[in-house]
Amino acid sequence: MQDVAGEAGMVPGNLYRYFPSKDAIILALIERDRAEIAADFATLDGTGDLMGAFRTLGHRHFIEKPREKAVLTLEIWSEAARNSAIAEVMGGVQAEVRRGIIAVCEKARLKGGIPDQVDLDAVARLILTLSDGLIRRKALDPDFESETEVATLLDLIGAVLCGAVSLTPCTPRIVSL
Repeated sequence: MQDVAGEAGMVPGNLYRYFPSKDAIILALIERDRAEIAADFATLDGTGDLMGAFRTLGHRHFIEKPREKAVLTLEIWSEAARNSAIAEVMGGVQAEVRRGIIAVCEKARLKGGIPDQVDLDAVARLILTLSDGLIRRKALDPDFESETEVATLLDLIGAVLCGAVSLTPCTPRIVSL
């Protein structure tokens, strides 16, 4: 609550003049983020350069946004781990993001940009997992190098989308040394 109040430029007690509870504040923050993500997907919808659009979004969310945004996101995730109502809303947002990623990838596939053998659901799950990891690293790792980390993530996503890296499960062969 201290972080939220600080961001709003007020003392924590004042927040309750605008919101009836801590849960209401958290839900409003989640809705703000959901609306921003929906707007991001709207910009992806008509793009002819899916990876360029992903680069733009990666830069916006993981490089331009301040570290405090990542810290607040971790706080919301922590609350979702304790509060089933918050967890349910967060699950809905994650499902919406997953569907959005799949939808823009399906459009790119129809334009010949993604091979048929690429599992778009697996791609969406990979993007969500990698994005969550970047948020955690940005919030907690003092040595986090956002430019390098985002570039590496985007290279991997690009390789998966063009079919150069498969997300099909395999059993690794362990070679003794």
